[in-house]
Amino acid sequence: MRKQAAVRQADILGVLTSSEAPMTAYQILEQLQDDEPDIAPPTVYRALAALTDQGRAHKLESLKAFVPCRCDHGKSLPVLAICEDCGMVDEHDGGSLLPKIEAMVRPSRFKAARHVVEIHGQCKNCAH
Repeated sequence: MRKQAAVRQADILGVLTSSEAPMTAYQILEQLQDDEPDIAPPTVYRALAALTDQGRAHKLESLKAFVPCRCDHGKSLPVLAICEDCGMVDEHDGGSLLPKIEAMVRPSRFKAARHVVEIHGQCKNCAH
């Protein structure tokens, strides 16, 4: 029996939330296959697309991985600090930056579909 989209999204969000590191779609798929051996990659990709569209998860473009949204952004700007050593992702609200970024691209008439900033470096536990 097929699960409803909302239930599937909740399952995937639960997997993301329980992970301390970003997860690829295939890592999520592997975890879900423990209980659902027949689940297919397109199912996971559709649910992840819906979760990112809803702002409930973020896609880390540089890592091709996903993390749950841990802030309430509204019309804001998630700033994701990614530790290159341990993989920890810390989420910050960059709402004050959004008007500046929009003003920066306005002359080229660029229309942003979503706003996410990724910063790579070392977290406080890994920096020496």
